[in-house]
Order: sequence, then C-alpha cells, then structure tokens
Amino acid sequence: MPDLLIELFSEEIPARMQKRAGEDLQKLVTNGLVEAGLTYGSAAVFTTPRRLTLALGDMLAASPRQVEERKGPKADAPEKAIEGFLRGAGLTRDQLEERDTPKGKVLFAKIEKPGRPAAEIVAEVLEQTIRNFPWPKSMRWGSGSLKWVRPLHSILCVISDEAGAEVVPLTIDGITAGNTTRGHRFLAPDEIEVAGFEDYQDKLSRAFVVLDPAARADTIWHDATNMAFAAGLEVVEDAGLLAEVAGLVEYPVVLMGRIGEDFLGLPPEVLQTSMKEHQKFFSVRNPKSGQIERFVTVANRTTADEGATILAGNEKVLGARLSDAKFFWDNDLRSVTTGAGMETWVKALENVTFHNKLGTQAELIDRMATLSRELAPLVGADADEAEKAARVAKADLSSEMVYEFPELQGLMGSYYARKAGMSDSVADAAKDHYAPLGPSDDVPTAPVSIAVALAEKIDKLTGFWAIDEKPTGSKDPFALRRAALGVIRILVENDVSLSLNDVLGQSAEIVGERDAGRADTADILGFIHDRLKVYLRDQGIRHDVIDACIAMDGSDDLTLLVKRARALSETLKTDDGENLIQGFKRANNILSQAEEADGVEYSFGADPKFAETEAEKDLFAALDKAEAKITPAMAAHDFSTAMAAMAELRGPIDAFFEAVQVNAENPTVRRNRLNLLSRIRTICSAVADLTKLDG
Repeated sequence: MPDLLIELFSEEIPARMQKRAGEDLQKLVTNGLVEAGLTYGSAAVFTTPRRLTLALGDMLAASPRQVEERKGPKADAPEKAIEGFLRGAGLTRDQLEERDTPKGKVLFAKIEKPGRPAAEIVAEVLEQTIRNFPWPKSMRWGSGSLKWVRPLHSILCVISDEAGAEVVPLTIDGITAGNTTRGHRFLAPDEIEVAGFEDYQDKLSRAFVVLDPAARADTIWHDATNMAFAAGLEVVEDAGLLAEVAGLVEYPVVLMGRIGEDFLGLPPEVLQTSMKEHQKFFSVRNPKSGQIERFVTVANRTTADEGATILAGNEKVLGARLSDAKFFWDNDLRSVTTGAGMETWVKALENVTFHNKLGTQAELIDRMATLSRELAPLVGADADEAEKAARVAKADLSSEMVYEFPELQGLMGSYYARKAGMSDSVADAAKDHYAPLGPSDDVPTAPVSIAVALAEKIDKLTGFWAIDEKPTGSKDPFALRRAALGVIRILVENDVSLSLNDVLGQSAEIVGERDAGRADTADILGFIHDRLKVYLRDQGIRHDVIDACIAMDGSDDLTLLVKRARALSETLKTDDGENLIQGFKRANNILSQAEEADGVEYSFGADPKFAETEAEKDLFAALDKAEAKITPAMAAHDFSTAMAAMAELRGPIDAFFEAVQVNAENPTVRRNRLNLLSRIRTICSAVADLTKLDG
C-alpha cells in the first residue's frame, strides 16, 4: 500500500502557531481523505519554523467502488416527478427497480460510483485544505487569492510505493506541487529531491534540519543543562519557553553567555522575566545562592567562531534591556526607602479604577484590609499584621517595574515591602495574595497570607455578585470561577474551618457600604459548592456523594464538608457501605409510604419489648451501639469513625428485612417496626443525606 508525504514550505511560521497548525493539517487532510473513501494505516505530523509536514502510511491506492441506493417516487407518480428523479440519479427509466411497500409500489435507484485513484483525491483534499486553512491570522501575499500566515513558497506532495514515487498533480495560485524541498536556510539552501518520507527525513537531517520539534526541544535541553552543569550551575526549567524556542530554530545550537556584573544584584525573577520576554533566553542560576548569573540562547546555525559573534551581540542587546530593568529597580527602591514609602504608591491607586461600579484600587484595598482583619482570628493570624499586609499587597501596581513587567505584580511587592522594613509575614502576603492562579499552583500557607488571599478573592465574589456580573455559560471575564476555586483550595488544603456564610455576609456588608448593592450570599455559596463539585470530582469523588454532604447542616464549612465527603466516598467503596445504602433506601421507602398512607410521622417510640424475632432484637442492639459511636464522632467531626459505625449496620439491617414483615397485622407491632425504621433513617442521616445517593 502506498505512503503519502505532504510538505507546505513557507517563510517562518510564528512558534506559537506551529503546534496547532500541524494538528489542523493532519485533521483536515485525513478527514477529507476518509470522507472520500481513502483510508490509511498511520499518520504523523511534524513542524519546523519553515514547514508543515504530514506523512501517511499504508494508504489505499484508490477509493473503493460505492453503490448508493436512493428511494424515489411511487411507480404511478406523475411523469414529471419521475423524470426529475431520473435526472438527479443520472439513470434511465428501465434502470429503476419497483418494490412493493406498505404505501404501494415505489421506485428505487442503485447508483454506482466507481473508485478514484488516490492522487486525484489527494489533490482535491489538499487544495481544499490549503485554501481554507484555519490560521489565527493570515493574509494574501502577492497578487493571488491564497491567504497564508507567511508567504507559501512550495508544496511537496508525493505518493510512493515499491514501484517508485508519483508527484500528485496540483497547482495553487501558481505554486505547482513537486517532489523537492530545501534544507537549512543558510547551511543547506539548495533544492533537495525526495522519494518518500524516510528519504525526506534523512536528507533533511543531512541538510541541517531537525524535523521533529520534540527532538529539537530534547537537544536544546540536553545541551543547555550539560553546559550549565559543567560550569557548576543549573538551567531554570521553563517548559513553555523550551517549546517556543524549539519552534524558532530548525537546527538548534546552544550557547551560554554571561550577564554583566552591574545586573547581578537584580532580583532573580526580574532577570528571568526580562530575558524570557525580550530575548527568549533561558536563565542559568547558581544553585548555592539562587542568583541568576548566566543565560542560554539558542542559535539557528553553526559558525566558524563557534558562536562567539552571536554571543557578543546577544550580550550587548541583553545589557541594554537589563539597563532598563535596573533603572526601574533603582527608582522603585528610592521610592520605598525614602519619604512615605509604599504609602505613596497606595495613594496613587486612588486614581486607578478597579471597576467603574466597585470603585478604585484604593477602595478595593480598604475593603480587603477590613475583611482581612475580620478573617485574621479565624485563620490564626495577627489582625494588625493582616490589615497592614492587605494595605500594601497591591502597592506595587504603582511601581515602574510592574508597569514594565505586569506578570511580576505581587512578587515585586514582596521585595519592596522588605526593603521598606516591613515584616516577613507582610512581605510574603504581598507575594502570595494572588495565589493560587491555577489548579496546579501552590496555595498560601502562612496565616497572614491566607487571610489576605481569602479577603482578595471573597471581595471579588461578593463585589461582582453585588453588581450582577456573575459568570454566564463559558464567559467569566472577571475570573470568578478561579476566585471560587482559590477560596476552596486555600481553606481545604490549609485545614481551615470557618463559616463561609458568615464571612460572605461580612464581605457583602463591606461592599454594600459603597452603594454597590447587596450580594446574594446564598447564591455565592451555591456557586462555590458547584466549583467544589468539580474540585472533588477531579479527586474521584462522585457527584451524588458531594450532594449528600452539601445537603447537611454546616455545609458552608468547606473543610468539614470535604472531610465528610471523603469519608462517605471511602465508605461506599466497601461492600458493607454500598449494601447499607440499599438497606437504608428500602427502610426509608417503606417508612415514607407508611407515613403518607397513615397521615402520621413515625419518628419515636420504638421499644425492644415489642420485638418478636431475634433479627429485630439484634437490630435494636446494633442501632444502640452505632448511635453510641456516631453521636460523639460527629460532635468531634470524626467522620471516618461515624461512617464506619454506620457501615456496621449493614448486617443487622439485611437480617431484619430477610426475617421480618414490617407491615404486620398486629397494629402495635407494625407501629413499633415502623418506628424502628425511623431510627435507621435518623441514625444514618446524621452522617449524610443518603437519599441523595444514586442507585
């Protein structure tokens, strides 16, 4: 079976677009071929800055013959209707078949479509793919109608098998498909003729082109880490930068340069950010001091002087960039160490709008400070420290460094707070109060940082709820889902137990003082519970288990709620726990039906002296034993012990239903047994609302 090789060769494709472009090329071509009846055995896509390559293996040499059956009008339909059907099918009247149906004789046509050679189908599909390629940005280059992200120079399209290689006949906007490509722009720019994918890959390798982006990334990381290790240093890991740089070069050559002595005193994060954002350099640090001392750059070619000229140029440009960063750093330090310090920056935020309905950044800081003081005793923080931390946490938004590098906000505030003589807890809160920004980020753990981080997120929720800017569908412009998840993770992962209802109420009052409106705190709690379900589902806890725990009193204490849900989830993984739920539901159903039919509530009065069977007596004893364990365990929030005690009821409940008829003829016995079922419901419902469980 033949193989197919496609290469679209152009000017440099932006690195951020390459991965998606390769995926789109594979999807569009393979989907088009399969729809046309041309299947294949394997597919692989490769990208470099100058080419998108798709290789298909074991493709059919031609599409199979197809027979389509088409239902037509009735046999006695008007002639014009039949003639129209014949024109559409491309057949004559004698080629139709009459069949008996419940509605009478109906005409059917069998339309045969012969198979088509692979080259013909590939040409159609590839032209459609190229002309409709979903680039995020594209434009016409030259006088043709074709739009491409950068000028498209050539199309390589070859079908090969044991007999040889065939060029697919295709011309798009004056570009005719062929069997040639080009190697590295500088090291091997001449045309290369290829006969198939293996030949193509081998010749490109010899022409200084590493086709696979993963191989380029591996080469870069291997050479960079070895080079740093030889100097007693280490490369700062950055997967995103590694992927981007691998998309900037076809033949990676790793070079390590030095940072000027004048800049080594800058915070490591400033050096790292400046080099990454402006130069796409990797940072190399001293593992003993943590200081960034060198950089790694990746050239796209070898040179006679082994990269010395390239490094000299890069070091010169880097010096200019870092001079700007040092200027910002020095100016900021002068601001925080003289005069009013960071208070001047906070004052400046009175002119910076947070939201037109929620006021300025300075007003946000006031709300955070008030709420942080309220939260402090609940999380074990000093109230004065928490308030002070909240008041300076966002001060660095006025700094020159954060204006240049917004991604450093919070972190720079931590440096400036220390330079201003503030405590470590205040400085750490400035750095940590935005966290966690993503599901894999660490949460703040220091008490003051926890208070300020919670205040920032809870204020955001109550504020935007108050002005009716809640998330809708997939839209969440103010990142309120992230804020809710941050509240959940901070509380749960730090084992902080508090009434979220009370805290939301306090925050709503603080926000309401600005006439922004009163937030519906019950709705916010429901929103947080929805995010909690996602958070716990990712940990393998079923949605019905979470619902069963949310239905209990005190579900606004997320830490206890999660402990309850985890304990119930573990209990349900045991045979006793799973079977107990069936026994509970049977008892609850019988009891509910009896209460509805009798118009009374069976909620007390079960007495073992009316027990007629050993199974009844055993159940009475088991319930007494379980209740004696569950009640103190629940009071101590020891959910695992309570759940285990509940699971022990499985055997006695099963034995009871096997041996006892609840609706006995004797009304006293019947009432006693229904009250016994009520005890089962009451004791089991103390741990969770088991009626919410599926099954």
